[in-house]
Amino acid sequence: MTERAVLLWIHGGGWRGRYHEDGAALAPLGLRVVAATYRFVDEARWPAQLDDVRAAARAARMAADGLPLLVGGDSAGGMLALHLALRGVDRPGDVAAALAYWAPLDPLDPEYRRLRADDDPWAGLLGRPPAAGDPATVDATVATHLGSGVPVLLVHGREDRSVPAGQSVDLARRLLVAGHPVHAWLTHGGHALDLARPDIRAVTAAFLDTVLTPG
Repeated sequence: MTERAVLLWIHGGGWRGRYHEDGAALAPLGLRVVAATYRFVDEARWPAQLDDVRAAARAARMAADGLPLLVGGDSAGGMLALHLALRGVDRPGDVAAALAYWAPLDPLDPEYRRLRADDDPWAGLLGRPPAAGDPATVDATVATHLGSGVPVLLVHGREDRSVPAGQSVDLARRLLVAGHPVHAWLTHGGHALDLARPDIRAVTAAFLDTVLTPG
């Protein structure tokens, strides 16, 4: 298939390691997949991770040969992809779309707090437990940064015990209210699903067809 866009893929791993998913399963959909990485929480706190993926996005854009730049990721990488797309590489709206798979979105979500009471990756990212009114917590919350109109794909497993699927449902509603085109797919399974699974591949392909020029 002819390349339709460059996808900067941001890996998951709780911001403290590197999960093996590399986004390669999406390449047959017409994407040139480029890997990004970022400093882990034992090296730097938020927003250093956003700074790192912005730098990776600038490099990917320079090498894109005029193709649109998409950003995507799984889990913690999906959260970073959303920040990058919604806030922009250099300005809001300079990313064509975001693809986020089972991403943690809200550090104060009560269901998340209950599930991860003994192991909260957000505390490592922020350097302290997240709290209402805390500037770093507010800044790291994805829904703080809506309004640029960037299209978003959200995919989540209903049985996810690491990140509650309700986070993606709530963000989809907020994105729609803020004027973002949204595709949301809530499906069977838990965390870290196979990107090549037929339903996930199909919804990703349908989303790409809405945001990319054919051929």
